[in-house]
Amino acid sequence: MHRHAPRSSRPVRAESAAAARRGYLQALALLGVLALGALAARQAQAQPAMPVLTDPGGTLLSVSAQAEVRRVPDIAMLSAGVVTQAADANAAMQANAEQMERVVAAIRRAGIAERDIQTSGVNLYPQYRHAENQPPAITGYQASNTVNITVRDIGELGPIMDALVASGANQVNGPSFDIDDKDGAMDEARKAAIAKARERAAMYAGSLGMRVRRIVSISEGGSFGPPMPMMKMDMIQVTGSRAETSISPGENTLSVTLDVVFELGQ
Repeated sequence: MHRHAPRSSRPVRAESAAAARRGYLQALALLGVLALGALAARQAQAQPAMPVLTDPGGTLLSVSAQAEVRRVPDIAMLSAGVVTQAADANAAMQANAEQMERVVAAIRRAGIAERDIQTSGVNLYPQYRHAENQPPAITGYQASNTVNITVRDIGELGPIMDALVASGANQVNGPSFDIDDKDGAMDEARKAAIAKARERAAMYAGSLGMRVRRIVSISEGGSFGPPMPMMKMDMIQVTGSRAETSISPGENTLSVTLDVVFELGQ
């Protein structure tokens, strides 16, 4: 009898490995194509559309114009707080709560609405004694509570600040000034800026012997420049009454910058 040698499985295994490698490379190629397509789509979305000329013989002119308006502020923001110290944490917090309650009551008596009173921070810190070659030792605790206040009658700002201190506030910061409704002032600045841009474009067009055909695009950037706080620390002496803190609100500046693209032509 003749015995047949067993058939080798090596060619089959080699073909399977080659097919696996081809499948892996195809998958990598597909992923690369998808990644490039996604990147191209993101770049296309990020890039703004280029202005289009109505006439191939036209010229695009980009003009930047800035205008500002000045207004006397009509609201002011300040913060007032109480800092207390005691030997233990509970005593420090309790003393702070009692003193802060009197301060908040004075704020309400001054006519400040609840929506214009906002707690900005309540903190408790240990106080340490440091000695050479010894670990720090806690000697007591400091508690603080601070509220932010919006004052809508600037004429009452000085008396309100004095009332806060008289009621127990031992930290007062501010004021900073603002304009409650800035929309009207900003629109005035926008109109002035677009008028300035048109004048500048007409000047360029005239110098080139051309005319302004149309506005292709407008983009806006704005800024608000509050003045430095001007809290006068001198006291006005009034016969028969205690002195009051004097406040000078000054003026706030609102500005708008427009980037305008014009089309020029014959």
